[in-house]
Amino acid sequence: MAPTPFQISVPDEKLQQLKAKLELATFPDELDDAGWSYGSPLSDVKRLVAHWRDNFDWRKAEARLNQLPQFKTKVSVDGFGELDIHFVHQRSDVDGAVPLLFCHGWSPRAYKPQPGSFDEVSKLLSLLKGDSKSPAFHVVAPSLPNFGFSEGVKKKGFAVPKYAETLHKLMLQLGYDKYVTQGGDWGWFITRLIALHYPSHSLAHHVNMVRPISAPSFTSHPLLALQHALTPYSAREQRDLARGAWFRSQGWGYGAIQSTKPQTLGYNLADSPVGLLAWIYEKLHDWTDGYPWTDDEVCAWVSIYWFSAAGPAASVRIYYESQHEGGVDGNMASRLRPGRWIPHAKVGLLYCPKELDPSPRTWGRTLGHVVHEKELEHGGHFAAWEHPEELAGALNEMFGRNGPCFGIVPGKNGYATRASL
Repeated sequence: MAPTPFQISVPDEKLQQLKAKLELATFPDELDDAGWSYGSPLSDVKRLVAHWRDNFDWRKAEARLNQLPQFKTKVSVDGFGELDIHFVHQRSDVDGAVPLLFCHGWSPRAYKPQPGSFDEVSKLLSLLKGDSKSPAFHVVAPSLPNFGFSEGVKKKGFAVPKYAETLHKLMLQLGYDKYVTQGGDWGWFITRLIALHYPSHSLAHHVNMVRPISAPSFTSHPLLALQHALTPYSAREQRDLARGAWFRSQGWGYGAIQSTKPQTLGYNLADSPVGLLAWIYEKLHDWTDGYPWTDDEVCAWVSIYWFSAAGPAASVRIYYESQHEGGVDGNMASRLRPGRWIPHAKVGLLYCPKELDPSPRTWGRTLGHVVHEKELEHGGHFAAWEHPEELAGALNEMFGRNGPCFGIVPGKNGYATRASL
């Protein structure tokens, strides 16, 4: 089935229902001087609810989203039939543009992910069109199944390998037999498994969430292990480790329920827009590096979940499935396999100081043939939204002229003659 153009159009009755629910909101009390220690502060949530109810213009946000080149198509997934997949597809007018799969979603360490959506690519699109100094990309940014405006999955067992299969088949359907990927959040797992399972198609991948299983060992990476043993962690790496310790002790509680009892949580997310807002807003605050979220931005992100095709409860099932899948890859569950060495593909790593659990650099080099590394002095989990210029710059360095992956896709080096329009 050929892709068809798509425009978001939320029915008026859904907007009216949302407003009615917000008007009937009941708020909990709050301890004195609680701040962010107990979760989303009451004053913030009340302000955001009032803005969502009285001032936020979904139609304006919808019109902005509809400026993106959106499509839908059917993708056949083994054991699950055809799924209706929504995606953004910015096709360059450069003949030899590099096909790039951009994959984000909810995210993880301890393998417990966070909120994001196809909208994260919107700030990147203009930066990836290319010029005389930087390569052009054909950008494909899907809504994952169960997210955004893609179809929800109705059968149990749709774990990370199935997401990888879905996106790989989407790229093939669009005519991109060979391509590169960029991933963060769940995209870290998905693009890594794409590289593992489809090595003749996925030729290089860049990630802004770096999740090795552990430090290099002398049995698997002797030279890296020696370097790790002899070289003290830098001040930056010590701060990274402290950030990870904070996240594991104070920041991952959401993951415990999402990976064990997602249905129970789903009643809150599906019925209460206030509950959904507070659940997501906490992450937008804790997982960014002081990013100045506007009330409109927060409401737009939460609205995409509220109005999603499968409903907000569907988005948390990936946690359960990733923790309980029956299949293994190389005697290792698929949720863990991306954190080990993956052969063949070249790898680029982007380190942000407020990522959820940043790793020392020698750890990251256990992931594969690392050809590009970059440290940012600022930024958190949502790099494409917080600092799109820096993320685009890393991609340009990796795939541009003089970059380690220049021309890695045969006939698609990003600089060919522009096609006639």
